[in-house]
Amino acid sequence: MQIILLEKVVNLGDLGDIVKVKDGYARNFLIPGGRARRATEANKAAFEARRVELEKAAAARLAEAQAQGEKLAGVTVKLTQKAGVDGRLFGSVTNHDIADELNKLGYKLVKSQVRMPAGPIKTVGDNTVNVSLHTDVHVDITVSVYGESA
Repeated sequence: MQIILLEKVVNLGDLGDIVKVKDGYARNFLIPGGRARRATEANKAAFEARRVELEKAAAARLAEAQAQGEKLAGVTVKLTQKAGVDGRLFGSVTNHDIADELNKLGYKLVKSQVRMPAGPIKTVGDNTVNVSLHTDVHVDITVSVYGESA
């Protein structure tokens, strides 16, 4: 299925690109999420009429994400979990825990923006975690996990 992208989609294209994707990806993810439209002649004409407006909105979202990224850069999140004597946690620190702590500090994030490619943190110490604020804005933060005796 050919679609017109209404915003930048990672590994697919930029705003205004006409790309061919699998039908299910378009019907179940891109179109309902407002990221794309079918590439019919009527939709192409409607997109060209709204192109400037969509580009301004995309630029505003990018500028907002960059401003938030500058504030977030270098932030250290401190979490305390129950741990054994060897420094291993009884549970783990997940992206949900980190997002909650960042929200308490005043940053508006959802857990899907906190990227942990190595999986949940299971040991005491400092770890680097990536926060994706926009498709083009990624910030590394430090998560310090402290152990408390059970």
